[in-house]
Amino acid sequence: MRVVMASDVYFPRINGVSTSIETFRRRLAEHDVEVRLIAPEYGSESQDDWIVRVPGRRIPRDPEDRLVKWRAMHAAVDAAARECDVLHVQTPFVAHYAGLAAARRWRRPVLATYHTLFEEYLGHYAPFLPARLLRAQARAWSRRQCNALDALVVPSTAMRERLCEYGVRAPMHVLPTGIPLAQFGQGDRAGFRARHGIEPERPVALFVGRVAHEKNIGFLVEAMRTVVRRVPDACLLITGEGPAMEDLRRQTRALGLTAKVCFLGYLDRHTELPDCYAAADAFVFASRTETQGLVLLEAMAAGLPAIALAEMGTRDILAPLRGAIVPPDDPAAFGRAMAEYFEHRERWPALSAAARDYAAEWSDTALAGRMADLYRQLIQAHR
Repeated sequence: MRVVMASDVYFPRINGVSTSIETFRRRLAEHDVEVRLIAPEYGSESQDDWIVRVPGRRIPRDPEDRLVKWRAMHAAVDAAARECDVLHVQTPFVAHYAGLAAARRWRRPVLATYHTLFEEYLGHYAPFLPARLLRAQARAWSRRQCNALDALVVPSTAMRERLCEYGVRAPMHVLPTGIPLAQFGQGDRAGFRARHGIEPERPVALFVGRVAHEKNIGFLVEAMRTVVRRVPDACLLITGEGPAMEDLRRQTRALGLTAKVCFLGYLDRHTELPDCYAAADAFVFASRTETQGLVLLEAMAAGLPAIALAEMGTRDILAPLRGAIVPPDDPAAFGRAMAEYFEHRERWPALSAAARDYAAEWSDTALAGRMADLYRQLIQAHR
């Protein structure tokens, strides 16, 4: 089976969409699915024979992303679609329209993965526009796009419920991205702590992800005020890069937490990040807009218990409370839960084991098999 994926983003741009594409692509091969990806050209990427790179231009105030050229994306997707069985769109921008046009021309089934709940994000990037107007426009845009597809993949039940509220009537399949368990199962705790000057017994909370306003990282910084009153040597590691970095640094200074909050920047997923997970004692997460919360499962696969808000897509992961603690949505209450965790080290081994066992149920191999089955169902229904 041959599948063409079209996306407005991919590595070296690091985000959840890129991770999902790569995770599925690797495991789909085990289910006799060959993937061809059409994605932007960044200028620093490696050459891979399964990827067709499309030229684009930098986006003002967003140097990490590219706006691909309309005609070039359409031409590349159309050429690849001639020889494929299914078109799978990964982003709702130029790639969406190129995938839809190619599917109609060559009479192929087309589906999309709805990775991002845009109505929750737009206010951070267009604060000068009325929030009600932005939400209405985002919902109408998503409704039109989704209802033009043969099927829609959503990463959580919360996302499916929200899209139903929008008026989306295309068949929706809840199918999260799986976790490459082996990648996060081992890490060098002592080595990472030594390299970063962290004492062996110091309690460490960790956030991993894009340092963006919608990730609600400021909530975690605020929570640390409560933590350090009870656990003075505790620290928070923030790993990642993004547009909220300077605001968070200013907040940290204003709260007198510069010795308690450390910004590590970008860490390579395959080399440094597993060590970082191993070096921490708890994973903390406060995003209210996450469509899945893939990073929670990565941390849990490393045996790292999660202390997190159960909002949107993270509810599916956190609801069983297996290897996880879900505090109230309040920085002080969240901080008290973190402090309580740090004060009771005897509980850590059981929570760690529960986290590992739970993460194993979300393996990349099993979920890729479900995606391959969905492709086959669409092909059969399209004949």
